[in-house]
Amino acid sequence: MTKTHIDPKASPRLTRRGMILGAAQLTVVGALGLRMHTMQIDEADTFRTMAEENRISMQLIAPPRGRILDRFGAVLADNRPTYQVTIVRERAGDAQKVLAHVQMILGLSDDNLRQILEEMADRSSFVPITVAKDITWDELSQISINAPALPGVSADVVLQRVYPFGTDFAHIVGYVGRANAQDVEDNDGNNALLAMPGFHIGKISVEKAEEASLRGTAGRLSVEVNAAGRVMRSLDQVPPVPGADLQLTIDHHLQNFTLARLAGQSAAAVVIDVQNGDLLACASAPTFDPNLFVDGISSKDYNALRDDPYRPLSDKVVQGAYPPGSVLKMSLALAALEGGQVSPDETVYCPGFVEIGGRRFHCWKRGGHGRINLRGALRESCDVFFYETARRVGIDNLHAMSARLGLGERPDLPLSGIASGLNPSREWKMQRYGKEWLIGDTINASIGQGFVLATPMQLAIMAARIASGKNVIPRLFKPQIASDLPGFTDMGLAPASLALVHAGMTDVVNAARGTAKSSRIVAEGQAMAGKTGSSQVFSITAAERAAGVRSQADLPWDRRDHALFTAFAPIAQPRIAVSVLVEHGGGGSLAAAPIARDLVLFHLNGGLPPVEAYPADQRGRMQTSLDELSASILPIDRHAQKERT
Repeated sequence: MTKTHIDPKASPRLTRRGMILGAAQLTVVGALGLRMHTMQIDEADTFRTMAEENRISMQLIAPPRGRILDRFGAVLADNRPTYQVTIVRERAGDAQKVLAHVQMILGLSDDNLRQILEEMADRSSFVPITVAKDITWDELSQISINAPALPGVSADVVLQRVYPFGTDFAHIVGYVGRANAQDVEDNDGNNALLAMPGFHIGKISVEKAEEASLRGTAGRLSVEVNAAGRVMRSLDQVPPVPGADLQLTIDHHLQNFTLARLAGQSAAAVVIDVQNGDLLACASAPTFDPNLFVDGISSKDYNALRDDPYRPLSDKVVQGAYPPGSVLKMSLALAALEGGQVSPDETVYCPGFVEIGGRRFHCWKRGGHGRINLRGALRESCDVFFYETARRVGIDNLHAMSARLGLGERPDLPLSGIASGLNPSREWKMQRYGKEWLIGDTINASIGQGFVLATPMQLAIMAARIASGKNVIPRLFKPQIASDLPGFTDMGLAPASLALVHAGMTDVVNAARGTAKSSRIVAEGQAMAGKTGSSQVFSITAAERAAGVRSQADLPWDRRDHALFTAFAPIAQPRIAVSVLVEHGGGGSLAAAPIARDLVLFHLNGGLPPVEAYPADQRGRMQTSLDELSASILPIDRHAQKERT
């Protein structure tokens, strides 16, 4: 047996290597242990949060939009629940395959599918994309049944804006629509909410002006999702804060009646409370259905509105600026009385024209009015009297009085595209045209022609200020406290000046020679005072005048004069002021004054007036008219009628 020889010097060398290797292993194990201790104990919260973020998704919850109400609580803008289907690309996996499955379930067209894919490509992968809106309960059930095969797809309940009164409040309330790029840019960084499927923001008028109040504050929902991106359970929720309800001063029954009364015409009408400035009706006709715009109006519907010669998309109440015609004579009368250029009993001879600066200016009455004083000139709207008055008063004083009455000023209202009109002055003409003001400019301005422009809203404000003698400011929102009456300042006009203009306006409607005598009210305590106006849209040439001016009825519609009428009622204690404009209506006494009378009577009676409120010789015709209107307006119950009066 061979005996193994062991070199005693080799053993120490092996031991050293083992020690080095063992030390290295111990170092690695120790480092790993230390790192595990750090991760599991010292940094446990951090890594737990990171893991949670991988399986927890945060979702915004859209707040319910605030409602818009009329002065009596009728809902003008509301929200209705509806179902919609959305998809999130980052959770869907093969989004095109998933959408093909959804297409089969919901019957989507290829065009719909293409639009969804294009939108998905344009948006971030985590942003939900709307696949279908306003789906039925059966379609919702099919989506839910097929949920395991539809990763990233959700069926949710959303609130959709609805306007119960349809066309009645389109220009006042406005409408909502999907946010566009400009809306996102203007939204101060709150873009995630605007990107939510089905979320809409205000586009015009009150819906847009009061967006901050109506929108509310979004809530948050934490949900657990699986590897496929499907929601497994809800973990935590912060509920949204609903938007605030807004109450307008508008009376929805009066608004409805006003539009019915303007039907078939291109027109506008305003009714304002002279005591507190409440706007009771603001109607522009024709109008449109704002519900068409909520989910995007079709090209066919939009083109029909855009191409209509009566311009239904335009709010003529505040956007339309028209020559006010003879309605401006009230401003000139007050300027002359306040400045002492005309006395109450002074008369001017009207032969039917006047020569000024080598030019002949005609009166509307070809044969003239003879000798006439200020009250008579208002009653019969004598142009020659006011030509002479304007020469004495001058444009500076006329401009100042018109400004006091609200002309040339843009009222502070939450409506879209408010025009300022034009109250011309010497300085304005020099800046605009680089030319001096001429006497002929003053003469034209004296009868509301030439450069002068006013909106129906401004003319209603003017009538309210003349009726009350105070600086009435219109308002569209009802105050929270019923007794919160604005403290309008006094205009500082002499009571005698106001009384004389009131008398002239009273005669316009109630005197035998008044230009609007056929629109008088005979009901006790309800009579109105007013002023007619007609503004030319085309100048009458000398040749046409020599040949005999054709009647308005013989002219094409777009060449006829605009018809205007402003009024206040009742005469003794004015409660409301009214302004009516009928585009190309021909004459204020024929087209605009009868409408104003009906609005006054409807408001004062809390509904359709009795036929006895009209002159006896008109009652048969008016009964037929009232019956027709009754069939086309909203019914008013007896309790509501008492509340309105």
